[in-house]
Amino acid sequence: MSTGSARGRDRPAVRVHETLPARVLIGSGALRLVADEVARLGARRVLLVATPSAAAAAGEVAEALGPRLAASFGGPAPHTPVAVTAEAMAVAGEAGADCVVAIGGGSAIGLAKAVSARTGMPQVAVPTTYAGSEATPVLGETENGVKTTRRDPALAPGTIVYDPGLTLTMPPGLTRTSAMNALAHAVEALWAPDATMVTDALATEAAGGILGALPEVLDDPSGPEARARLQSAAWLAGICLAQTRMGLHHQLAHVLGGAFDLPHAELHTMLLPHVMAFNLPAAPAASSRLTRVTGRDDPVAVVADLARGHDGPTCLSELGVPRAELRGIAERVAADPYPTPRTPSAESLTALLINAW
Repeated sequence: MSTGSARGRDRPAVRVHETLPARVLIGSGALRLVADEVARLGARRVLLVATPSAAAAAGEVAEALGPRLAASFGGPAPHTPVAVTAEAMAVAGEAGADCVVAIGGGSAIGLAKAVSARTGMPQVAVPTTYAGSEATPVLGETENGVKTTRRDPALAPGTIVYDPGLTLTMPPGLTRTSAMNALAHAVEALWAPDATMVTDALATEAAGGILGALPEVLDDPSGPEARARLQSAAWLAGICLAQTRMGLHHQLAHVLGGAFDLPHAELHTMLLPHVMAFNLPAAPAASSRLTRVTGRDDPVAVVADLARGHDGPTCLSELGVPRAELRGIAERVAADPYPTPRTPSAESLTALLINAW
């Protein structure tokens, strides 16, 4: 018996907790400090990436940047298509950009990550939704209908600017689905194989914050205090996604989203109750925490009620997913599953997807 093989068998089962370096500004009016953050980085030529819905905030930042603004790109797309990234790269190259500022939801921040990954440029992320991508070292890119996800600490924005004022004009539908997207980050962290005391604490606080603040925000979308609490809880959920491995929920969302070009937040919203019902019987610790957070014996019912309240699509059929394709999606996921408490089979995943359909 070799010494090396003995060491391999005796290797302790140690979990690794890694905290990403990040500078976070959070509070009302924080948007006004973006130009100062760019100057702190020493950047001289900024590429400003923004979604159309964030045009007003982008205009304010552009004015504050003054001569530091080298170019703007207003065409981010869901799931970060590589073709769109190529367009943004051409703009960045022509402008000689040395920093990228992203304002908007996951599409804008994902595109900024993709540009940074190809150039090494520092990023300043200004989220206007609760997607959480700004707090993670994860990038999902789509090409030819296939979404590929990678994780690298270098992908995480070095500076995040949270201004709850930017979320006040989010429509109720997007508010609900974006917050449910954030909730999915926290829920999956609770049953992740590499969860630690830190991620458990963050995920529990995030889930409680989202489930507590979201109904208040939906009742009064213009209420700044509840919006601020919801944004902070979504930040914690994003940190959870950064520090634990993604599981079945995210895998299904990525495979379906890439294959059928589906809206990311709505897809998360409709899948989450079904994945919770699938996994929680095999994840008693996560179930206990969510039961405590919701104050109900059935946390799945709480989440399902929030999901069903959406005014838009609430099932896969309403998104145009062909029922005949569900078995193929299930087989693809079951062939190489992300870590999840309950081992998935093609049959069990097909049943899950049919329920979501």
